[in-house]
Amino acid sequence: MVVELISVGTELLLGNIVNTNAQFLAEKCALLGLSMYNQVVVGDNQERLTDTIKTALKRSDIVILTGGLGPTEDDLTKEVCAQAMGFALVEDKHTRERMEEYFKNGIYKKIPENNWKQAIVPDGAIVLDNDNGTAPGLILEKFGKSAILLPGPPNELYPLFMNKVYPYLQKLQPEVILSKMVKICGIGESQVETMVLDLIDKQTNPTIATYAKTGEVHVRITAKASDEEEAKKLIKPVLKEVKNRFGDHIYSTKEEESLEEAVVNLLKKYELTVCTAESCTGGMLAGRLVNVPGVSDVFREGFITYSNKSKRKLLDVSKSTLKKYGAVSQQTAKEMAMGGVLATDSDVCVAITGLAGPDGGTDEKPVGLVYIACYMKDKVWVEHYQFKGNRGKIREQSVVKALDLLRRSILDNYCS
Repeated sequence: MVVELISVGTELLLGNIVNTNAQFLAEKCALLGLSMYNQVVVGDNQERLTDTIKTALKRSDIVILTGGLGPTEDDLTKEVCAQAMGFALVEDKHTRERMEEYFKNGIYKKIPENNWKQAIVPDGAIVLDNDNGTAPGLILEKFGKSAILLPGPPNELYPLFMNKVYPYLQKLQPEVILSKMVKICGIGESQVETMVLDLIDKQTNPTIATYAKTGEVHVRITAKASDEEEAKKLIKPVLKEVKNRFGDHIYSTKEEESLEEAVVNLLKKYELTVCTAESCTGGMLAGRLVNVPGVSDVFREGFITYSNKSKRKLLDVSKSTLKKYGAVSQQTAKEMAMGGVLATDSDVCVAITGLAGPDGGTDEKPVGLVYIACYMKDKVWVEHYQFKGNRGKIREQSVVKALDLLRRSILDNYCS
């Protein structure tokens, strides 16, 4: 089946908002085995939106529209789509009651009159309750075509799609599509592809695809079958082979598990406490760890020691080390990691020091040079990298490598 995505909003055309919804929906539709040949962004204009919807319905079986379901005059998606497909608009009592309850329990008790517009729906549409906002999702079915209308805010769209729309789309598919994700750190995309190229070249079902992320590579194995059990059987030998080839470079085979979640789970598993000592990343590493719910069980403290003075005062980096080797050096990174453990009585400390640029580099120590150290159980691991890219990219890559070094250090201590 062919699906098309229409993102509605002048703010998207102007670049005021990054269209993360399109990436999310495209990825999920691919997982469902739906073919997507067109994505369109259209502004809040009735005539252009009408033309866009009619064109999409001619060439696609399913059209997903995001945005334009709000209470203001320029929110036109529902009205235009209903007109284009020949649906009358009526008030939905259930949605009105939910809106009343939403405002009753919210910080704004008085309901603005224009909000009642969101309780008006196409007659005969499938109404999808939105647990995170006032605009419901809608599914309009006619002449073998489906138009799916979703609110624009990601915190509303994502759960609504996964809980209500994803199961609906699954039922439209004659086959089961099942995927398994393998998440890899410490190897570049080209090397990963080379290591599985023979599998890719002879693939039929399941298929293998690689995706580059910052400091990571994800390998997706996807199978089509008549039922889920058969799809799992098809995936199993390929997954085993991929695991054999990449070994400890694999940090997770769970779709939703991030690198920091995998690291925190390892820390919990071995009952380890951790602290961070950062210079050029300025707290980004600690921030990634703190993103994980329950990290308070293992995370002690994070130091941002940007100046030499703070490195000496907070982490006890020696004056002679800084003078002889400089702040960006293997020796300083090592002492930062050791100092973090001693200062917090943690089991582990990860330290980062480097030159994020764009200024400050020399021939001996160019911009992008970063040292990362991990100290655990009287043993220290130090790695250095020469990253490319702008300041943000260098810092982001440094954090990923630091998380991976922490992960590998734990495995080296407990699984070797």
